[in-house]
Amino acid sequence: MTVAKGLEGVVALTSEISSIVDGVLTYRGYNIDDLADQSTFEEVAFLLWFGRLPSKAELDQLHQELDQHAALPDVLLQQMKAYPKNVHPMSVLRTAVSSLALYDEEADDQSSEANRRKAVKLTAKIPTIITAFARIRQGLEPVQPKAGLGFAGNFLYMLNGEEPSEVAVKALDKALVLHADHELNASTFAARVTTGTLADMYSAITAAIGALKGPLHGGANEQVMATLEQIGSIDRIESTIQAKLDNKEKIMGFGHRVYKDGDPRAKHLREMSRQLSQQKGDTLWYDMSVKIDKLVYEKKGLKPNVDFYSASVYTYLGIPRDLFTPIFAMSRITGWTAHVMEQYANNRLIRPRAEYTGLTNQSYIPIDQR
Repeated sequence: MTVAKGLEGVVALTSEISSIVDGVLTYRGYNIDDLADQSTFEEVAFLLWFGRLPSKAELDQLHQELDQHAALPDVLLQQMKAYPKNVHPMSVLRTAVSSLALYDEEADDQSSEANRRKAVKLTAKIPTIITAFARIRQGLEPVQPKAGLGFAGNFLYMLNGEEPSEVAVKALDKALVLHADHELNASTFAARVTTGTLADMYSAITAAIGALKGPLHGGANEQVMATLEQIGSIDRIESTIQAKLDNKEKIMGFGHRVYKDGDPRAKHLREMSRQLSQQKGDTLWYDMSVKIDKLVYEKKGLKPNVDFYSASVYTYLGIPRDLFTPIFAMSRITGWTAHVMEQYANNRLIRPRAEYTGLTNQSYIPIDQR
């Protein structure tokens, strides 16, 4: 057997959902640049699930379904109010999504129709879970979802209790488009491995959320903002980054196993960060990010990935740092569920091998002789 550490370079399965070829990311054959500039998150969700862009009537229907399923079961809201207030929101999201299965009579129905409905339900409810806990931990009542605001707009409304600006909605919507799917990343692979056992969709998505929580995957954007806050000012960037490099610390938000010439999503987030910083009249986080970007490339030859500029984008939107990764999940749920449905449609149990490197030829010694 040949060992590929971290499965690097191993092609584990075939998929029609997204691709990364020569540094170009596509969803169902559509270039991410075109989708980021021209589509909406709801259109992208439909594209990932059905393999084509929706008609106007189909998009309207999806908007209605997302509005219809956005509210949480009352019993789940009561449970969330009993959660510890100091836990990470990703832990809450993981637990709440698992709990949702208890209140969905179709949870174990693996027909394609039921799974499509569950994909919509999960996509609709995840923003409500995130915002409800964000308010509960502040001693505030959750804001109920409001029909007609759109996916990104409704999230910001439920988070802050007031309808957001058009600029804020557009920025978040574009960020959601950019995060919706990314080939066979760690969390998507976790979802497909779980699905491969013929577990239900809620189990698969719970597994994906667990994988996304890690700082080497979805949690990286939180670490980027932590680094920016730690540095605090333009004049401390060079000394702090150099010290991290000297200590062989990983600079979060840079480099990518798949992209060798830069993440194509990063440029969109950089521009969004610039626009939002100018609108806020406070360009510190953007200016710091640009300088760190330049410095890390000069010293290490690494370019930013999707996590780097998303940190300042979410901060300019007034979103707390520990909600960055849940927002990632709020977008990626569309890709995860698309992959779950694809796995069900052509399933084979995912069961790789491991090269054994432990002791051999051991002789058992009875316990009274040890």
